[in-house]
Amino acid sequence: MNVTELARRIHVSPNEMRDLLPRLGFDIGRKAIKVDEKAAQTIIERVQSSPDIIEKYRQEKLSSDETEDEITETHDEKITIPSVITVRDFATLINKPVVVVIQELMKNGILANLNEQIDYETANIIAQDFGYTTTTQTIEKDLRNIDDNSIEKLLSEDSENLTPRPPIVVVMGHVDHGKTQLLDTIRKTKVVEQESGGITQHIGAYQIIKNKNPITLIDTPGHEAFTTMRSRGARVADLAILVIAADDGIKPQTEEAIQIIESAKLPFIVAINKMDKTEADQEKIKQQLAQKNLLPEDWGGKIMTIPVSAKTGDGIDRLLESLLLLADVEKENIQANTERSAIGTVIESHIDKGEGPVATVIVQTGTLHQGDTVQVGHVVGKIKAMKDFQGTDIILATPSMPVKILGLKESPEVGDVLRVTNANQSLKKIKKQLQQKRTSYRNKQTWQQTQTKGGGGEDDDEKNKSKKVNVILKTDTVGSQEAIAQSLEQITAQDIKVVIVKKGLGNITDDDVLQSESSGSLIFGFNVKINQRAEELAKEKELPVRIYSVIYDLIDEVQKETDKLVTYETEAIELGRIKVLEVFRTEKNSMIIGGMVTKGKIIKDSMAKIIRDDEEIGTITITQLQKAQQEVNEVAAGTECGIQLKGTDNILQNDFIVVYKEEIKK
Repeated sequence: MNVTELARRIHVSPNEMRDLLPRLGFDIGRKAIKVDEKAAQTIIERVQSSPDIIEKYRQEKLSSDETEDEITETHDEKITIPSVITVRDFATLINKPVVVVIQELMKNGILANLNEQIDYETANIIAQDFGYTTTTQTIEKDLRNIDDNSIEKLLSEDSENLTPRPPIVVVMGHVDHGKTQLLDTIRKTKVVEQESGGITQHIGAYQIIKNKNPITLIDTPGHEAFTTMRSRGARVADLAILVIAADDGIKPQTEEAIQIIESAKLPFIVAINKMDKTEADQEKIKQQLAQKNLLPEDWGGKIMTIPVSAKTGDGIDRLLESLLLLADVEKENIQANTERSAIGTVIESHIDKGEGPVATVIVQTGTLHQGDTVQVGHVVGKIKAMKDFQGTDIILATPSMPVKILGLKESPEVGDVLRVTNANQSLKKIKKQLQQKRTSYRNKQTWQQTQTKGGGGEDDDEKNKSKKVNVILKTDTVGSQEAIAQSLEQITAQDIKVVIVKKGLGNITDDDVLQSESSGSLIFGFNVKINQRAEELAKEKELPVRIYSVIYDLIDEVQKETDKLVTYETEAIELGRIKVLEVFRTEKNSMIIGGMVTKGKIIKDSMAKIIRDDEEIGTITITQLQKAQQEVNEVAAGTECGIQLKGTDNILQNDFIVVYKEEIKK
């Protein structure tokens, strides 16, 4: 139990709690953050049995001259702490010098400089040491909801000077149905070979030219871990290609892709891939589509189905021509105003070692220029450089173009809206406005949380009983982090939960290792490295650091860790019963008897219990069975048999032998 929680239970401050521990007979250091559950319960019982001990301590403290070093204060103010906060921001939040906060962290065994991040649990302990009441929240994720300027509203403002723009097409489908290979064939590149395990693990955006018409293609992953990423791809698209393998048919992620496409109201084409395989059966695919109320054109419906082979290239031209035809039908909805300031959506975000924060954006309307001042969600910055999907430097991006932008102060959230701000409005002013939104949001959330905040009781005890696997997660991109975190949160076994105590972008550092030690967390990395100092520290402290390039493997490893905490019990399942009719031979620890199987069946080499007068008097093993003087492996109910058993010489006529097997259950 946390010292802070223990202090709350007995109605004292954390510092008072640390002073009281020696008086209660417990030698627990002042740097301690947690107390053993058994010791905590004993402390609570002792205080309850001697309530005057707290009053005596406080009277002695008032009369003492040694209180000047105490930092405990009382504040009426309630503060809200995000899940992760830098030491500098935390010091500002509690109105304390950074040096004082760093010193208090050191007292609690945490080494951190002013720019390093601490998690909510650590910040909560320090804040309560200073007398604050705290609540937690994640502001950044919800800042988008504060802004009234949603992407739908912003795009709906364009009603004049509209001109056609290239269609944005999202490619969706089940894992290993050939989406990326299809794009690979279209673009004549080798993207699929660069993906770990041959599986797309990031979202990618590309442009091609067909009949002098540009088409923007977005590739989304097909594995079940990437639900959010697939949804994100559909949200910025005009059209969709649903890829279904002709030798495999509609699968769970195919059905999910169909739901996403339909909810986004996207016109789409079905590409029946892998037609080069001998097992290919496009009629079977059409039948499955019809069962989903998606009737193909050649069956009298409206859904275009194009047989293709990403491997041989057959059908690719027809697929692209069909896309252009569908785009022409939807041309009224595929327009933009190139003269206005740009608006777009972030589809990927990461931190590059050399370039810093990098965001991949699809420009949906307007023209984005190098040098533009932009607001992306809660992040602001001036675009220092832009690159197209091939990595070529460009100075402007027109509607439907996928573009990588450099110059933001930090990585934005995937799905954030990019807006070019007024050129006369300084970055400082924008930051101030965003800070005001943060403060307003924080105050609102603090009020809501304090209204619903409960205290202690049996519910807390129940929560403390649940087992946890604490994880520190470092990834290369926001999209991968989002997909992994979502999958980890869905892992359950009994009452065991996976708790991500920290997640971030970039390589694993010594700070991650120190936090792993203090929080009892496992460190997992995806497509990142561990720096030398962190590696040495991890070896010194014998803390494993696990780095993966395939997301399935990372998720499976975390599942194994949760399985280690699962408790098992052995259950005896009755197979049959024998009534002892005769005892033929008795030797030390073995007997030969005759009996009647009255229930179920008796199996050779099974375990059994001896029942006499409804009481169990011992256990045995059946080593041999005979029926009609023939050795058998089992005997059914209603049959007499001879039995050789091992384990006792204490069986009498009319005893019952209950044969059973053991099953291990979670």
